[in-house]
Amino acid sequence: MQQAKHSAMVFKLSIIASAMAGLAVSSPLHAQQQAPVQLNSEQASSEQASFEQEVEQIQIVGSRRVGRTINDSPVPIDIIDASSIEATGLTETNMILNSLLPSFNFPQPSITDGTDHVRPAQLRGLAPDHTLVLVNGKRRHTSALLNLNGSLGRGSSAVDLNAIPANAIKRIEVLRDGAAAQYGSDAIAGVINIVLKDASEGGDISATYGANVTTMDGVPNLDSVTTNAQGDLAFNTGSDRELTDGQTFTLRGNVGFEWGDDGFVNVSAEYRDRGQANRADFDPRENYARDANGNIDERELTVNRYNHVYGNGEVEDYALFVNAGKGLTDDIEFYATAGLSSRDSLGGGFYRRAQDSRNIVDIYPNGFLPSIQTDISDMSLITGIKGYGDVWNYDLSLTHGSNELEYSVVNSLNTSLGATSQTDFNAGTLEYNTTIFNADASRLVDTGVFYSEMNFAMGAEYRYESYDITAGEENSYIQGTFGPGGAVTDPVDGPFGAAGSQVFPGFTPASAGDNSRNNYSIYVDVEADVTENWNVAVAGRFEDYSDFGSTLNWKVSQRYTLSDAFALRASVSTGFRAPSLQQQYFTSVATTFVDGEPTETGTFAPSSDVAQALGSPGLDAEESNNYSAGFTYSPTADFNLTVDFYRIDIDDRIVLSNNLSGQAIESLLEGTGATRARFFLNAINSRTEGVDIVSTYTLNTSDFGAFNFNAGVNFNDNEVTDILDAPAVLQGAGFDQGNLFSDVELRRFETSAPDSKVNLGVTWSYDIYSTTLRTTRYGEVEDPSSVEARNEIIPSEWITDLDVRVAITDQLAVSVGANNIFDVYPEATRDLVDEVTTFSNIFPYSSFSPYGFTGRYVYGKVSYSF
Repeated sequence: MQQAKHSAMVFKLSIIASAMAGLAVSSPLHAQQQAPVQLNSEQASSEQASFEQEVEQIQIVGSRRVGRTINDSPVPIDIIDASSIEATGLTETNMILNSLLPSFNFPQPSITDGTDHVRPAQLRGLAPDHTLVLVNGKRRHTSALLNLNGSLGRGSSAVDLNAIPANAIKRIEVLRDGAAAQYGSDAIAGVINIVLKDASEGGDISATYGANVTTMDGVPNLDSVTTNAQGDLAFNTGSDRELTDGQTFTLRGNVGFEWGDDGFVNVSAEYRDRGQANRADFDPRENYARDANGNIDERELTVNRYNHVYGNGEVEDYALFVNAGKGLTDDIEFYATAGLSSRDSLGGGFYRRAQDSRNIVDIYPNGFLPSIQTDISDMSLITGIKGYGDVWNYDLSLTHGSNELEYSVVNSLNTSLGATSQTDFNAGTLEYNTTIFNADASRLVDTGVFYSEMNFAMGAEYRYESYDITAGEENSYIQGTFGPGGAVTDPVDGPFGAAGSQVFPGFTPASAGDNSRNNYSIYVDVEADVTENWNVAVAGRFEDYSDFGSTLNWKVSQRYTLSDAFALRASVSTGFRAPSLQQQYFTSVATTFVDGEPTETGTFAPSSDVAQALGSPGLDAEESNNYSAGFTYSPTADFNLTVDFYRIDIDDRIVLSNNLSGQAIESLLEGTGATRARFFLNAINSRTEGVDIVSTYTLNTSDFGAFNFNAGVNFNDNEVTDILDAPAVLQGAGFDQGNLFSDVELRRFETSAPDSKVNLGVTWSYDIYSTTLRTTRYGEVEDPSSVEARNEIIPSEWITDLDVRVAITDQLAVSVGANNIFDVYPEATRDLVDEVTTFSNIFPYSSFSPYGFTGRYVYGKVSYSF
């Protein structure tokens, strides 16, 4: 297996190397790169005139009217350009958005199984799967991963934005408004449209190297271990722990080629190698069993007590994206986009001590840290034609996307197989695929009634989805005949050791399956200037799914211009989110730990016999009502201000139930191998309210260069307004609203995202120099616990980033910078909870921190443009 991985790595590297070589020799030089400028809602300035002229020629997200710009949009839109992306110094698309968008939240959880490898993000504090992601205006497929552990986004499957290399992105459009009537399922919180680069000449190569250079605030270093007078362990600590880790090397290239006289092929490649950034504190527990006289094993004084990995695991990424277009005739254009990416990552679990019943001392005499290794492969293809006629414009497209996540468990064992157990396991594979056929058409209609011609658009879509679970190898899930600790036991009556590979038992044949569905939709979208100052847009969409039925949604938006500087805008819409195939069909029986005790917990598909025996009615779509109102104010070309209030009501939200247990539950689960059960159900209603404020100002000086200021503020409040009744069967077993959907889950919905976020930034450009300074205030966040004394409120903090760029020549530039330059950490958990546990020390910071917990990151970058 290692040889195969080595061969695959060599092949991937050869692809990257070939692409880089092509970048270096195939294109002419071009002028010096622009200074970084972030374009937020409706921003316009003299320095950005060329960009605005380009925007005038495109169709932006949120409107099907060709030529619509962010300046006259009836709904709030943010645009982030490529230079702003580069100026962050960040290499992951999700982290870039978190740094630049006030309404975006991307915490970085750890020790959450697959979620360590595909981390979810959210817009406006809603679920990760409430935001629709488009690439070049076409729906992007989701990840195969279903987030099941105690992180933000529990129970969701979302798009893996980090599979899209940042250097392939021309701009990112973020529609902060409900848009299900325009684009279909998932567009409840908003839409993120990633527009890929389309230059037909020029390009760039860059190499970035960085690392965390940090001091763990409030976490002292362990200097030595001794014993005290009572014969117990004593720990001697020093000053706060200093670390340099998380070393990251990123190599990127982009090049554009002409395709005939009127076409382009734009290629982007990226390689990233990120090292481990570990923020675990030392483990104070006794690792070895005491002797017959109760004395501590002398190995306790020398064993490595930094035995967990809590933070960022090791990751190696490869990505190759190609974006192309060519005119077939004067009126017909062909376009295609293809993307391939691969991620190999390693994440740690909970350490098994030498004396742990889940360990076998003959294999691991000092205990072991089992790890989950994932091989994630992502593929996408978009192809189609656009036609521009005298009357009708049309767009016919085919989109296909695939995401595969293969689980391996390393440095582990199956306790129930005894001392001959293997230590590495293939735990199975998740795979999600979707294929979409789409037809759109639009034309201008002179009704003779409105001030302008009416833009009339209509279209149809067919989508096929599949979700497959492949079982792991037998030893990854079976329960053998050995007892706890691998001891010889009665082969019939036991007791038996924990089944399956430690940290992540493999998928069983009963969990495996091939599942699919299809849906079709039709829509109509009209827009016109009713009067010279009043623009109105109306959209309606019908969708029918093969697994749960149909839905009809609509949207009305309008903008009224009171003066050249001031305009009012508002929208109201309905929306929906179809239950994902992952939520409908994921099935697994695995060992989870409840109050420190291993427990066999089954996650059952809502339509399965087991779930139906528990009263599951199956899943239906979530339904929403979105309301938005605000204004834009732009008295000069250099200043812009937008304020938008919003309210989003969602009914029948899909959640994962608690781990249900008890004698009545166990009788229903007889024969499944599980003693506890959980399943997805439409369980709650919620309300989200807030306000977005975005402002930009450009100051040009003759002696000191240009200053571009931007400010963004988001205030957001999530509330669970109703918890639906538990199924009748469960009510008879003693389960009601309160213990079917716990207070912990309720608070995770309501308070695990910042209640406010403030982004302030300035870019200064002068001669060959440009500097970007950003500071972000992340509001208060709660990390909820079922034990009130362990509930953690994470205070607000300011995080500051700095990037300095010097153009050595017209082609060669050097950048240095730091993210979190003042090395700010969330306050240590032990200082925020009333009841400090062992794990409050081992995991010193909450993984709900909206800015992570790995401290200062410094970097240097060399780039060459041609």
